[in-house]
Amino acid sequence: MQATGGIDAILALQAVDGPLTGRKKAVRRGASLLDLLDDIKADLLVGRISADRLDSMVAMLSEAREHSLPGLDAVLDDIELRVRVELAKFGRFPSA
Repeated sequence: MQATGGIDAILALQAVDGPLTGRKKAVRRGASLLDLLDDIKADLLVGRISADRLDSMVAMLSEAREHSLPGLDAVLDDIELRVRVELAKFGRFPSA
């Protein structure tokens, strides 16, 4: 009986995300956003931006905002506004 109780406790601990797990996910999300911003910047420099890439950015921004720190919201809002302006040039208006 004690062995199964110990296993249940270990499984329960594994199911709970620790503070480092959340931080690692936030770092991965941030790195993904920066990579996508670099891709968009390269597109803008050559004069052809991908609407699909912009759609991906809108989706990533909404996910990042769910987990962002209060100080990042203004930066994310500025990025999202610029992405939506670029999408509007394509005649695409993603939902808010």
